[in-house]
Amino acid sequence: MSNTPEIHLHQTDIPDGLDFGTSVAIDSETMGLNLSRDRLCLLQLSAGDGVCHLVQFRDGNFDAPNLRRLMTNPDVTKIFHFARFDLAAIERYLGVTCAPVYCTKIASKMVRTYTDRHGLKELCRELLGIDISKQQQSSDWGSTELKPEQLQYAASDVLYLHQLREILNQRLERENRTTEAQTCFDFLPMRAHLDLIGWNDIDIFAHS
Repeated sequence: MSNTPEIHLHQTDIPDGLDFGTSVAIDSETMGLNLSRDRLCLLQLSAGDGVCHLVQFRDGNFDAPNLRRLMTNPDVTKIFHFARFDLAAIERYLGVTCAPVYCTKIASKMVRTYTDRHGLKELCRELLGIDISKQQQSSDWGSTELKPEQLQYAASDVLYLHQLREILNQRLERENRTTEAQTCFDFLPMRAHLDLIGWNDIDIFAHS
């Protein structure tokens, strides 16, 4: 994969006929972390081939039938890092439940028990020897014209998820935790839904 990603910026939806194969890496950028207030601004997608497709949402327009079909396609695994937030954003603004999913952050927490650092930057550095920049993380994603630095940052959040999944899957198998991880992934769409309907700060499995 080239160090310089090929980036395609689309408005509102991905083009007809765009094929990501059996798995697609996805990330989202929003105006903030409160999804009842902070709208979805951008979705990033990659097949893990060094190409990134960015979908920008302007003026509250989320009419994206091609994206909706992709998000709900049972034959395409959607790979996220911290899927819980992205799934909630997709449900809130695109109106669909995204499945099946894989979360590199959950996989990391289940196999990298020697550390409490499970951010994407740390994963890329340790597992891939790649240092990604987080400088644009808190920039204005609602801007009509996104800066080149923002596009590069957005792309970096999905370009390496396929590689991370492969390594994490090897470790899950080594530690005999593949089944447990998959069960967690299967529950994620409901966990995101619970966040949206008011149980975001409540552990429903706790005694009290």
